[in-house]
Amino acid sequence: MSKTIKVADAVARIPDGAVLMIGGFMGVGSAHRLIDELVRQGKKDLTVIANDTAKPGVGIGKLVSARALRRVIVSHIGTNPETQAQMIAGELEVELVPQGTLAERIRAAGFGLGAVVTPTGVGTVVAEGKRTLEIDGRTFLVELPLHADYALVNARQSDHIGNLAYALTARNFNPLIAMAAEVVMAEAQEIVPVGVIPPDAVMTPSVVVTYIIAKESVHG
Repeated sequence: MSKTIKVADAVARIPDGAVLMIGGFMGVGSAHRLIDELVRQGKKDLTVIANDTAKPGVGIGKLVSARALRRVIVSHIGTNPETQAQMIAGELEVELVPQGTLAERIRAAGFGLGAVVTPTGVGTVVAEGKRTLEIDGRTFLVELPLHADYALVNARQSDHIGNLAYALTARNFNPLIAMAAEVVMAEAQEIVPVGVIPPDAVMTPSVVVTYIIAKESVHG
């Protein structure tokens, strides 16, 4: 059965209130067509787990501007004044997680780990309300895995069964989030026949990809 689906049909399957992971670093490597369609369909009360909220008009920043988000779990919001304003106004819940810890919590979910331990954040506000462990005389925070209902992945190439390859730094969080969500929607710049992507270049295997977003003609 084909995994290929139109972007509008894919986003229609995402309910209000869903937890999404979105790849990208300041919009580089983000699934822009899926984000645009989330805005167009008026989705709301979403939780987004990502590296950042980009900036107004770019990537996840479009979801912020559309007030589609209830909560974000990110490593920083410093480049998006709209995110900051909504947080200060109490309209958007923001959980800030150190970038390395964020990546490890996502990886823990994808690999079935119960938690990760890290010294990052010990003795700071990051540690408030969290369990700690003493190991060899050092204190570590116990950080829990981050799961999502949907991962919106951007790739350089997908073949027709969903093997994915990424381009340079646009790879960023995409392989991690593809392992940590129940449903994986892959938006690729190019869809190629099976066998075109060398096996060693496949960074996300087809077995974890639920849908491939179809290439569609743009008119007007």
